[in-house]
Amino acid sequence: MVATDSNSGRVYAVGLEAKRMIGRTPATISASRPLRHGVIADFDVTEQMLRYFIRKISPSRLAHPRVAMCVPSGVTGVEKRAVIEACEAAGARRVDVIEEPIAAAIGSGLPIGEPRGCLVVDVGGGTSEVAVLSLGGIVVSGSLRVGGYELDEAIASYVRNRHQLAIGQQTAEDVKLEIGSAWPQEVESEVEIRGRDLVTGLPKAVSLTSEEVRGAIEEPLRVIIEAVKDTLERTPPELASDIADTGLTLAGGGALLHGFAERLRDETQMPAYVVESPLTCVAIGAGLSLEEPSLPAAGGRAPRRRMQRRSRRRTFSRST
Repeated sequence: MVATDSNSGRVYAVGLEAKRMIGRTPATISASRPLRHGVIADFDVTEQMLRYFIRKISPSRLAHPRVAMCVPSGVTGVEKRAVIEACEAAGARRVDVIEEPIAAAIGSGLPIGEPRGCLVVDVGGGTSEVAVLSLGGIVVSGSLRVGGYELDEAIASYVRNRHQLAIGQQTAEDVKLEIGSAWPQEVESEVEIRGRDLVTGLPKAVSLTSEEVRGAIEEPLRVIIEAVKDTLERTPPELASDIADTGLTLAGGGALLHGFAERLRDETQMPAYVVESPLTCVAIGAGLSLEEPSLPAAGGRAPRRRMQRRSRRRTFSRST
């Protein structure tokens, strides 16, 4: 999330500070997500955001660090090049691209380098990744442009249609985190939310139950579960046998939805567990792939100077 000045393009805030500005900014400041569904939606704002992160860890303008970027497994070549070019424009010396399921597995401590199958379900904000890994690579995968943001939108749409109440994205996310669930709970809960009445235009408060929220998010949740089943159906028999023993590994912020692991256990009849740090395991795995040469990582792009030298050599050889 990035808050920028619509006139000058200056970045006011990045991350949680910018997220708190959603729906509360003046007309000249806009808070937006430069990345949508795992790919770049606004190249210029993405470049400024990456430059902000690089300067935060290294204030010197002469510093050009090596950067690991995570992308969805279903990303196209054009989308991957856009990520690399945005990072290089922000000041990176070298960009290594690693697919999110592999980074999540490394950050979770899974032995993906062994000839043994494991299945990772990474439910992020804009995408959901399902992948079977073995020998450091992806054997079978599925990438959906459905994630936590779609769950938020489903809640906001339900409240609008059922209670004639308009609520913001932040309120919908708070409801999801507080009483959202994918499986019936022992004690169902209730929360009061406030918004704008669509009939009178005045502020209004209504109560939502966890059963209502569970029904509201059922459709996008069903899409994610069907993707897990489809990936299991396409898995080779030997790897499927390994997964039946090790179970499903759940990562990403969506894995924190109450009852999500229980729902997958019931739907797949396989064990499922949430990793120790689902919100940060992808970032941690990307960092470990840089620090440990033995860990697998997808190929990135060589430094610019080296690429320029290679292109000069090719030009020289052609001319001679």
